[in-house]
Amino acid sequence: MQFGIFSVSDVTTDPTTGRTPTEHERVLAEVAIAKKAEEIGLDVFAIGEHHNPPFFSSSPTTTLAYIAAQTTRLILSTSTTLITTNDPVKIAEDYAMLQHLSGGRVDLMMGRGNTGPVYPWFGKDIRDGVALAIENYALLRRLWDEEVVDWKGRFRTPLNGFTSTPRPLDGVAPFVWHGSIRTPQIAEQAAYYGDGFFHNNIFWPMSHTKQMVALYRQRFEHHGHGPADTAIVGLGGQFFMRKNSQDAVREFRPYFDVAPVYGYGPSLEEFTAETPLTVGSPQQVLERTLSFRDEVGDYQRQLFLIDHAGLPLKTVLEQLDLLGEILPDLRAGFAAGRPAHVPDAPTHASLVAARAASGSEQTGSTAQNDHGGHAVDDVTGRSPYELEESR
Repeated sequence: MQFGIFSVSDVTTDPTTGRTPTEHERVLAEVAIAKKAEEIGLDVFAIGEHHNPPFFSSSPTTTLAYIAAQTTRLILSTSTTLITTNDPVKIAEDYAMLQHLSGGRVDLMMGRGNTGPVYPWFGKDIRDGVALAIENYALLRRLWDEEVVDWKGRFRTPLNGFTSTPRPLDGVAPFVWHGSIRTPQIAEQAAYYGDGFFHNNIFWPMSHTKQMVALYRQRFEHHGHGPADTAIVGLGGQFFMRKNSQDAVREFRPYFDVAPVYGYGPSLEEFTAETPLTVGSPQQVLERTLSFRDEVGDYQRQLFLIDHAGLPLKTVLEQLDLLGEILPDLRAGFAAGRPAHVPDAPTHASLVAARAASGSEQTGSTAQNDHGGHAVDDVTGRSPYELEESR
């Protein structure tokens, strides 16, 4: 079981002091938070991608490469890579490069983002959001898996004899999670490819999370990747802790009320009752987090949002210290009763070992992905003719 933190990279005024950190301060704070995450024994640090205020993380690969140079063990990930508005060629190149620089300590989470205007900023139409996610990811897979790619699709210029460089480290592409809150097609896409499904349930009740994860597990098994309970699942969450639960509620309330991701809506009490947000003592956070398994089954990755809403860096680092105190109990609690056949979250080392064990190699195929004007499958991005040939 992997534990970690993710950031939405907001630059928000501290409502208790009226001070707004500069972008420069927030960027450097992110590095300090990642280093602290490794220090307390967390497994993963992830950061999102945004191209608009009040967020600063427009280039997560740059940030993660810098953090990679100052850490030794932490898995570096994204909490969203915009598969819809980024060119899949650039994604293939950037994350393969990050693999090499980090020694393989990288994976990424595909998503469509939560900001509508980003589509026209990058020359896309939001009405094509799901179709872009499907086609772009199908191309990305080929760019990583095949040495030479001939390709023609709907949303970008064709590729003729193209080789993405650098090639993935050890010939193994970064592991991909597909992040979604509400879109069944994305759960289906993750299941089709046998990729991970990350349900970032910071806004939704666990009943909704349970339904989305169940759909992904069912379709993972349907597509022949193994039993449903072996599907690779990650969850989001968030907390604010103090030794005394009343102190936690009192201190966090003003930050909650203005948070850019959920402020000005339901009360803190309503939100903690209806979503995974836990504000209280370390024991309350421990018990609430362990209860997630009761809803979705054994899963592989749990990430927490803690550096947002104007919380000062000092407070965030204190939150990490408290998380470090309960981390051994979290690990023990999730390990208790976990069936032996349920896999761990994939890492670069495990993916290299699995490929060696299977004896598989990259094919270097140059098969062309020319749709010829025909509609493509809304999960695989492939034409009906390609699907028929693969059966």
